[in-house]
Amino acid sequence: MFDIYTIIFLALAVFIFLRLRSVLGQRTGSERPPYDRAAPNVVQRTQDNNVVPMPGAVIDQAPVAPTADVAPPTDRWKGIAEQGTPLAQGLDAIVAQDSSFDPKHFISGARSAYEMIVLAFANGDRRALKDLLSSEVYDSFDGVIKDREKHEQKTETRFVSIDKAELVGAEARDRAAQLTVRFVSQMISVTRDKAGTIVDGNPDKVADITDVWTFARDTTSRDPNWKLVGTGSAG
Repeated sequence: MFDIYTIIFLALAVFIFLRLRSVLGQRTGSERPPYDRAAPNVVQRTQDNNVVPMPGAVIDQAPVAPTADVAPPTDRWKGIAEQGTPLAQGLDAIVAQDSSFDPKHFISGARSAYEMIVLAFANGDRRALKDLLSSEVYDSFDGVIKDREKHEQKTETRFVSIDKAELVGAEARDRAAQLTVRFVSQMISVTRDKAGTIVDGNPDKVADITDVWTFARDTTSRDPNWKLVGTGSAG
């Protein structure tokens, strides 16, 4: 039989249990996780790391978040390069140095850079060209601009379309990555002298232009931008 003291202790234990239950609550498995005050700052840093194409910037490429759906090696460069070709091998080498590299993103940026450089060159915009070109290419472009200025000539260039921008070469050497792009475009270009007389080009004729340009960047640099290091034309 229970004596009076046993009953009192049991009652006290039940009372304490009920009080703790009311204060601490019960976990049902559906509670919201605690709010992480650092999370907004992490998101902001991630957004700030993305490079947004702007006048004066070169070819940007934002880091690509890893996903579970990684393409098998045979499909890695589908639509960009065929497996086993020098181009595909060059792209493999670049990715080995810079895992964030995305060729499709690069080509998109290259199209924008191509138009910016051509128009800046026509307008004699040295400030824009300095940010877009290597020092050697800049000196070459600047020499032509100086010659136009010496003869008081002005060039007017207008893009009709950029029909194609495709990778035709890729190489990783030491810390440098190089990508060669073939651009096929249509544009109207004319150069006039001080009196307005046409000395080159035709303002009424659309010309088919094919340019082969090479861009490069240091893959160990924090700067994600590419610069034009070589130019050529064909056809």
